[in-house]
Amino acid sequence: MKALITGASSGIGLDMARYLATMKCELILVARDKEKLEKIQESLPTKVTIIVADLSNEQKVKELYVLTKNEKIDILINNAGFGVFGNFTETDLNKELEMIDTNIKAVHLLTKSFLKDMEKNNYGYILNVASSAAFQPGPLMATYYATKSYVYQLSEAIYYEQKKKQSNVHISVLCPGPVATNFNNVAGVKFGVKPLKSTYVAKYAIDQMFKNKMLIIPGFTMKCAKFFGRFISDKMLLRIAYRIQKKKIN
Repeated sequence: MKALITGASSGIGLDMARYLATMKCELILVARDKEKLEKIQESLPTKVTIIVADLSNEQKVKELYVLTKNEKIDILINNAGFGVFGNFTETDLNKELEMIDTNIKAVHLLTKSFLKDMEKNNYGYILNVASSAAFQPGPLMATYYATKSYVYQLSEAIYYEQKKKQSNVHISVLCPGPVATNFNNVAGVKFGVKPLKSTYVAKYAIDQMFKNKMLIIPGFTMKCAKFFGRFISDKMLLRIAYRIQKKKIN
């Protein structure tokens, strides 16, 4: 098998790469940090190709596909993404647009491009990394929550399309709660609840992906939150989300 993983230089992406490497899976790892990628390449016990790319740049995303489309990718993991914290009128617009390009546009482009190829071969796995943030609006992280909602709903819709086609291409979407990665440092926040270990989330996600699970939610707490959230009014969800986000302020 051969897997392409974006955002592979740290966090969940890196731990997914490490776990897939134990399965003798060939890897194509994509991130912006060349030095980190080179160190990872040297440390993994499998064939690893590294590609340095800024996925907030649409042209670089298209170039990434052109560069790898003949590699016969079996697994695509769209993991690259980041968040921005603050009141909507106060957050930096350019940073938000960069986040939309990374969290939405890059995921959309790569999913569509590789899915067409996988359909021709009638085989493959696509795992899009969203978040539990996808299930509701998120005051103080409004744009981030909206981007993850896009990834979540897009992935589930494509999953159903593939199912109706009786396709052997499987679509999964990962929606974890807080995970101990560098995400909070980039977003400029701290977690209000205890995060899950990245290694656990990565292994759980890959295992569930291979079981053709559509929606992947690691951890009992987030599973309960998703279930009981359907019984709570929109206004109450907004109040709860706002309080959770307020606790993240450093």
